[in-house]
Amino acid sequence: MTKKSENKVSEGIKRVVSELMDRVMNKVLITDPFIKEKHHSSKPLYAALVPDEIFKGSHFERRFVTPFGGVWEKLAHVVANEYHGDCTMGHLINGEVSSGRLKRIQEVLNRLEHKKEGIDKVKPNWDEELKYILKGKGKSIPTTVVCDIFIDSKKTGKKYAFEIKAPLPNSDQTKVSKEKMFKLMAMEPQKVDFSFFALAYNPYGKKEDYNWSFPLRWFNMQNDSSVLIGNEFWELIGGKGTYKNFITEINKLGLQYRERIYKEFLGIEPPEGYKDIKLQ
Repeated sequence: MTKKSENKVSEGIKRVVSELMDRVMNKVLITDPFIKEKHHSSKPLYAALVPDEIFKGSHFERRFVTPFGGVWEKLAHVVANEYHGDCTMGHLINGEVSSGRLKRIQEVLNRLEHKKEGIDKVKPNWDEELKYILKGKGKSIPTTVVCDIFIDSKKTGKKYAFEIKAPLPNSDQTKVSKEKMFKLMAMEPQKVDFSFFALAYNPYGKKEDYNWSFPLRWFNMQNDSSVLIGNEFWELIGGKGTYKNFITEINKLGLQYRERIYKEFLGIEPPEGYKDIKLQ
């Protein structure tokens, strides 16, 4: 990535996260603040037992978590548009999948979900599962899939579909993503060259240490070719150095907003060591 492109990506990351955080701050400080008198009136038992600051924190959390849900797609869109030249969010892909392939997709998912008595639990293996699915025959059935982001790369000439999740997705989310990915890869004629399950970052550090149980039910998170975690995801969509750039910008913004939240929302001075909390 050129220096100019790198700067544009940095500005895009700052814009997306700042817009989100500014909306949250406006909500908790102006349009929907925590009013302790209202809390005391509606939950007198809670107020008698637990300090107001605890509920003030949860008030902020609820107004932060929901809007943050789509931020990964927005960030990926900024990065991929700059690097690959064409990226869309919530992209709808229409195609046809044979009845035999659709049946095999459900069969594979059912095996992973339900352990048969007396038989060892089936372990996920994307390449083998896909090979099995693609042997299915039958009548073509119109099928529609909406992927989180879709890249029609001007750089590589390939088409990429991504299911992007926060680092600790639940089982249902992961199952739905895998089913969508199978359907995309089973379409005839082929609509995408690659379909990936991507996690924005890895709270466990190294990929080999990733150990969140729910996605492990559906993917071999360490070895499946369809799984991208942290650095490998950002560098595929943005080129070498993108993840480092992403981490740097997030940590700069984190320092700025944590200080504001302490002072403006909680009404206290930031504690010692608050600058040391960083995304790795």
